[in-house]
Amino acid sequence: MTNVTRPLPTGTRAVRIACAGLTALVLTAGTAACSSDGGSGPSAAKADVLTENGYRGLTPGMSKDAALAGGALEPTAISLLGGCTDFTFAGSATDRPAQDASRMAAEAAADAKLKELDAKADQVAGATPTPLPSLRPNASAAESLEFARRAAESAQQAAADTRVIADAAQAQADVMKLREDRDRAFLAQGRVSFGAAGLRELAVPAAARTAAGVGAGSTLAQLKQAYDSHGLALAANGRYRVPVDGKPGWAYEFTVDGEQVSGLALVDPDMKCA
Repeated sequence: MTNVTRPLPTGTRAVRIACAGLTALVLTAGTAACSSDGGSGPSAAKADVLTENGYRGLTPGMSKDAALAGGALEPTAISLLGGCTDFTFAGSATDRPAQDASRMAAEAAADAKLKELDAKADQVAGATPTPLPSLRPNASAAESLEFARRAAESAQQAAADTRVIADAAQAQADVMKLREDRDRAFLAQGRVSFGAAGLRELAVPAAARTAAGVGAGSTLAQLKQAYDSHGLALAANGRYRVPVDGKPGWAYEFTVDGEQVSGLALVDPDMKCA
């Protein structure tokens, strides 16, 4: 049989072979791109981990000016409640106005009312009540009448003082309710709060997790499994806290609804707003 030298493929077959090689090249480049910091590989996932050192360049106790200069936050405050200044993360205000004027006005009014009533309550608590003299035996009708008048005045004053203290307590409860409403409104996109000494609360977006993999969407059982041995406890505000290693006073704080975690933050609960 005579050997026949076959020509190189041309036309449609040649195009197919060239395209196959190009496709392989594109897939290889795509794989490299997906593993870069801008994709969804390990480097991107790492950016959504909240650690004891903070999140997205925001660190415990850092100043408000330094945080804003870093570009991680929207420049307009979303709350001034209680003397703290709160911001959202940059780019997170797409599904919610960055600043809700009506909510902030309600917060300002509640703060002012609480300040006024607290001052009155402090005056009441610090005042020394005027002692009511006892009625002597065989007192005259006029003396008995005067005694009854002064006793009535004393009772009225005591009732007024009690109302002031009760009003101050209600004002405090109103501020706490507004704070809880604000915190829940920003559970999904996150919120960063600054007090007198710097960053005091770092509530991260819903996609973020701790190094143990716990965050919004985790079950209460998963939270306890990860942190029971690290001192997890239910705090007075109804959220779970676990101390942070190497950061005295700081804790991871988990908001839990029913049997599921709905929010994650790094907080110093003792840092004052103002």
